[in-house]
Amino acid sequence: MSDARPAEAAARPADTAPATAPVLAVRDLSVRFRMRGGRHIAAVTAATFDLPAGECLALVGESGCGKSVLASALLGLLPGNAQTAGRALLGDTDLLAADEKTLARTVRGRRVGLVPQSPAAHLTPVRTVGDQLGETLRELTGVRKPDLDKAVLAAAERASFPAGHLDRYPHELSGGLAQRAATALALVGDAPLLLADEPTTGLDRDLVHRTVDELRRHVDAGHALLMITHDLAAAERVADRIAVMYAGRVVELADARAFFGAPGPRHPYARGLLAALPERDFTPIPGMPPELGDLPRGCAFAARCAHAAEACDAQPVFADGIACHYPPDRRAAGRAPHPFPEEHTGA
Repeated sequence: MSDARPAEAAARPADTAPATAPVLAVRDLSVRFRMRGGRHIAAVTAATFDLPAGECLALVGESGCGKSVLASALLGLLPGNAQTAGRALLGDTDLLAADEKTLARTVRGRRVGLVPQSPAAHLTPVRTVGDQLGETLRELTGVRKPDLDKAVLAAAERASFPAGHLDRYPHELSGGLAQRAATALALVGDAPLLLADEPTTGLDRDLVHRTVDELRRHVDAGHALLMITHDLAAAERVADRIAVMYAGRVVELADARAFFGAPGPRHPYARGLLAALPERDFTPIPGMPPELGDLPRGCAFAARCAHAAEACDAQPVFADGIACHYPPDRRAAGRAPHPFPEEHTGA
């Protein structure tokens, strides 16, 4: 990858084991959508991970794999036809079981900040960005009116939002400016947990670096960050660990340095994500992901995988950071095979 981490990030120890209770503990989180005709969509299945303070976990995967649904479940923002199962503990609060009053008054903004995937839809259309920042600062930090203008400017600067645009309404903002406004609002409360859903959308590379570096400073101040992203360069720059999602399931959970460096990803799909990058092999993953409403009984990646065998007709168990019947240590010694079938790659 071409984007190096900042020096202070590179100096962090590789050991990611939490020394204390995690900020967020997710256990077997599943989300199903009830559709017309009795059909069900399995958007997220049995997601399990811990996120301690001072750590960024980047959740990556192709569009439609369930990443944003998982984030919406944590904040109680799913539509009425959604069914959830499992637990998501934020301290002693189970986010999946909490009612709307609890989530609205004590969780959103205060204990969990959100950088939304569609920022323009989350900004109040009839109020300027400056007004929205001011209201959020008063509500979450108690800043007094004499100090409010200075606090608004500081909050805008934190997300690289230009001070000259604070008097603009959301419809007057470009996609990148709307993204930065949403990031500024999410950072105001210094919530213990920050969910950033595609926080670099619409930003040029310089602003991507500035945004993820600010998110990293938020983490280094003792907060936890769950970043959902397609931008693997941004993930490499900011993340401590990588969770790879495919067809609604987490298929690999790895240390970021090992994932992007040596020995690299262990799951064939995760290897494919990196191999598809222009600065890597520029080799696309063959085929298409399965429909979440028509998933196979076994491994959902088997149809696209060079290692698929009869055992893959059963669902692999997630163990030792990977959900695969044939992890690298079980494959034959010798030349590491390409992650995709040769007939698809022209090899």
